[in-house]
Amino acid sequence: MEIKNAIIKSTMLGIEDHGIMSFYLNLDYGGSGQSAGGYCLDSPIHQGNTFIRRIGTAGGMSLIMEIMEVVGVGKWEDLKNTHIRVKADNGKVYAIGNILKDKWVDFELFFEEIKAFTSMIKE
Repeated sequence: MEIKNAIIKSTMLGIEDHGIMSFYLNLDYGGSGQSAGGYCLDSPIHQGNTFIRRIGTAGGMSLIMEIMEVVGVGKWEDLKNTHIRVKADNGKVYAIGNILKDKWVDFELFFEEIKAFTSMIKE
């Protein structure tokens, strides 16, 4: 894994072809590129064995808010053309960070913390 500078060239926040709410940040490293994201931001609702619909989760919304805070924007649309830092390897982006501040969001760690927090609330 290495830390690289990147520009967010475009974003996607919406429902993928599988019906799952997700996001992508399409990154330009200056000659090559990569996408960050693809995480599920919603959860299926079932009644017995019957699928009813999908609803957004607090964790999913919190991740969107965290991304905007780390990058330093107030709206998702403002992510385009912003400069960020990325912790990534050839196959995956693990975290994104503010270009000037030591402020990061590690995607997998974020969901682990949300899961632990949710478990504490239920107890």
